[in-house]
Amino acid sequence: MSNPFPRRVCERCRRPATACWCTGLEPVDTSVRVVFLQHPREARVAIGTARIAHLGLSRSELHEGMAFAENPVVADILARPGTALLFPGADAVDPQTLDRPPNTLVVIDGTWPQARKMLSLNPTLRALPRIGFVPRKPGNYRIRREPAAHCVATVEAVVEVLRVFERDTEKFEPLLRAFDRMVDTQLAATAARIEPPRRRHKPGAPWWTSPFMPDLDSLWPRLVAVAAEANAHRRGTQVPGHPEIIQLAGRRLSTGELFHVFLAPRRPLAPSAAHHLGVPAECLLGGTTVDRGLAEWTRFLQPGDRLIGWGPFAWDLLKQEDWHPESTPIDLRLMAVHRLKRSPGGLEGAVNAIGAILGDEPSAPGRAGRNLRAIGAFTAALLAEKRLAGPG
Repeated sequence: MSNPFPRRVCERCRRPATACWCTGLEPVDTSVRVVFLQHPREARVAIGTARIAHLGLSRSELHEGMAFAENPVVADILARPGTALLFPGADAVDPQTLDRPPNTLVVIDGTWPQARKMLSLNPTLRALPRIGFVPRKPGNYRIRREPAAHCVATVEAVVEVLRVFERDTEKFEPLLRAFDRMVDTQLAATAARIEPPRRRHKPGAPWWTSPFMPDLDSLWPRLVAVAAEANAHRRGTQVPGHPEIIQLAGRRLSTGELFHVFLAPRRPLAPSAAHHLGVPAECLLGGTTVDRGLAEWTRFLQPGDRLIGWGPFAWDLLKQEDWHPESTPIDLRLMAVHRLKRSPGGLEGAVNAIGAILGDEPSAPGRAGRNLRAIGAFTAALLAEKRLAGPG
């Protein structure tokens, strides 16, 4: 039963009103523009601190994602002269040694493994000059475990560097007061809790170790992504028969070789088909015969090819036409369940959830083309993730 009196939430800091930390926090002007790149998982952490820094700085931006090559705003920021990255490394310089501060300071927000993953996915980010520092004192992030004593919260790191750039040790105190307020409130709530403590489950083995997962490394040269569309009438209409295939698209992922065909409908074209499929009705009506189209599809495929698609929709349409693949197709949606540890929802949402990069290569027209590109991007991202983790 839902709660008839839902708790009030502060629209600014997005915390319950009883745990609001942004009261009295006014944006501080800075000469340096600060751009936060936040990992999607970190965005869901209620006690994260990037939002404190973002709300507390007048010249700041916050962008969520993992790979930003397709984000024109972020790509433009990273390409501009005078942009630096706040991240430790052998080539990182202490802010005290700079003759002048950068125009823009980019800050990655996430756990250390998440931050390293974002660096690996963004070559432009890796190429930026780096700024690093040793904190003057231990951090106050007492509600979250840090990997080492010298590690501090995002807001603490930003304040430390901006104090040097602005030559002002007091200017950014409001941000730290908001941070301390959040920490103290969380600790007080934890101390007052009377219910049993929540049990933390150890993370499971990586998704690719599941016996149900195909080996993408060995299959990659033979993987063919598939997307199909149907001529489907609304329920209750007087048009007999089942939804029929009217568009079929495939792409060999290792080479980019593309296949596409429209198949002329044998039933009256559904009134909404052209709109939902995103292609002109004349293209659908002017398609080739099913027999000829499937013969072309069979010629496109090579011995040993393995088909991969999102759910069983394409295979069910092909099965209706008595066309069967050489081996059982791979359901990418099931792989997404293992990867995300939850229902992945739609294909587009799953692509965004792991920060997969949609390429701009030519594809099939309409929704089938968009799905085909997304299937390829999601599969490539899974393969890259497995390879990045290394053997074992």
